[in-house]
Amino acid sequence: MIGLLPLMLERVGLLLIVAILLSRLKSFRSIIYHEHGYTEKISLILIFGAFGVISNYTGVEIHGGGSITSQVWQTWVGPDGAIANTRIMGVVIGGLLGGPLVGTGVGLIAGLHRFTLGGFTAISCGVSSILAGIVTGYIGRRIRIWEKRALWQAVAIGILMEAAQMGIILLVARPLEASLALVNVIGVPMIVINGFGTFLFMLIIQSILREESRTRALQTQKAFSIADETLPFFRQGLNPDSCREAAAVIMKWTNADAISITDRKRVLAHIGAGADHHISLESLSTRLTRDVLDTGKPGVAESRGQIQCSKPDCVLQAAIVLPLQVREETVGTLKLYFKRPGRLDRADKELAEGLGKLFSTQLELAEAERQRRLLKDAEIKALQAQVHPHFLFNAFNTISSLCRTDPEKARSLLLQLSVFFRSNLQGARQFLIPLYKELEHVKAYLAIEQARFPGKYTLRLDIDPALEPIGVPPFTLQPLVENALRYAFPSQTHGENALIVLRAYRDGEQMVLAAQDNGRGIVPELLDALGSKTVESQQGTGTALYNIRKRIDEIYGAKGQFRIESVPGEGTTVTIRLPVQHSYVEEPYAESFDRG
Repeated sequence: MIGLLPLMLERVGLLLIVAILLSRLKSFRSIIYHEHGYTEKISLILIFGAFGVISNYTGVEIHGGGSITSQVWQTWVGPDGAIANTRIMGVVIGGLLGGPLVGTGVGLIAGLHRFTLGGFTAISCGVSSILAGIVTGYIGRRIRIWEKRALWQAVAIGILMEAAQMGIILLVARPLEASLALVNVIGVPMIVINGFGTFLFMLIIQSILREESRTRALQTQKAFSIADETLPFFRQGLNPDSCREAAAVIMKWTNADAISITDRKRVLAHIGAGADHHISLESLSTRLTRDVLDTGKPGVAESRGQIQCSKPDCVLQAAIVLPLQVREETVGTLKLYFKRPGRLDRADKELAEGLGKLFSTQLELAEAERQRRLLKDAEIKALQAQVHPHFLFNAFNTISSLCRTDPEKARSLLLQLSVFFRSNLQGARQFLIPLYKELEHVKAYLAIEQARFPGKYTLRLDIDPALEPIGVPPFTLQPLVENALRYAFPSQTHGENALIVLRAYRDGEQMVLAAQDNGRGIVPELLDALGSKTVESQQGTGTALYNIRKRIDEIYGAKGQFRIESVPGEGTTVTIRLPVQHSYVEEPYAESFDRG
């Protein structure tokens, strides 16, 4: 009995070497990772059935007198002989992994093959193998193979199945004296070795599963990191600048040799290999991309021919192309290119597919935000349309009076009125306008009001010239001045007493805009509500202040600030803080206006 242990251990070592080699194969690991369909179950039956066959062939022959014969390949057993092997180990692992169908299949292969080798235990060993497969298959339904306790559960099941085989040999194999002698020799070694082999085999299986869990966790973390870094760019929609920045982020986090992002007609950004002919802002050059745009389904190419690039010797030989969709409509593609097909593995495919869905969601959110802003701007424009007719009628009356008494001033006011309404049209068309254009709007408005009420109001400007090209939301300062004229000053106020000061200066990375008046101030019970909501009072509703604050919140978020400070009888100061970098506006926005 003692002499059998090292021989059995040698056989287990041979099977474990095969198991370790299998664990390195992608196909075997894929079968272990995923939910088992019929294809995977058949694969498991064949794999672990082969383990059972190898165990039979490499078994140690035990003769009727208890003598042991060790040979490399056991192809036949004498009538009075038996085999000590590790067959049950493969049957148990197969059943635990694949359930009743796999367990039964593995048991049949291993058991029938053992029966063909002969010996007086052929029937009992064959039957025990089949029964072990069925039993462990049903037990396998209740065991979560990835849990730590499953390791010891499998060892216990392997020991019990081997012990049950010893019992079946005693019940079925004849003569009984030979069965007793055989079990006395092989019982303890086979139970111990099969339990030990099951333990090691389960360690291999669980290491595969743990590696998969770690890989999935890393892939998930990577996907979230990419999504977080690309969110600011995809929120801007699909344009060359945002796509170039997003592609650089994706390139950093993936194994791809090149990243490309397109809309439906052209390449918006391409970085990495192949940039000599996959050129940004040129039309699409691969048939695979067009197919994905047409079908709305991911495309995978594992050869240069499948990509169908316009350049025959393109260095890119594999790719995965993902549709970018907004409201179920494909608006572009994300493409990950590889120089060698072998680099495009299953993990990259899963990561790319996840990124495609995340980016599509980001684009949908960007579109929803854009629509929300358009709606808000429409509300603001509707408010402007209600206010301007009154202002227009008053201006026309003033100009009409001046046409007889001061034609030159009437002409000047007509020009100012033109500037005022052109500023309104510009504000209706654009998201941001240069600060100097907003100041022109203020000056035009005040010029007309001063013509109606000569000498009543004084405006002082303290503007940092470096800030004049910086963008601000339209209708930001002009409504503040209008509010001051309408509500801050009593009707009897005249001359220098009615003062409005507009300041613009830089504070670090922020532009500070301040509108200050020396008017009547705001009573404390209204101050907290103004800017946060509309209010009902004899002095007005606060709609203009509310709209300004809402637009600043929507455009800049936490980076923008709006604050009202007031002391009754002394005046009011409205302070607005905007991020300078976010608000930059190029000169072309103002090309149709004169700074004069």
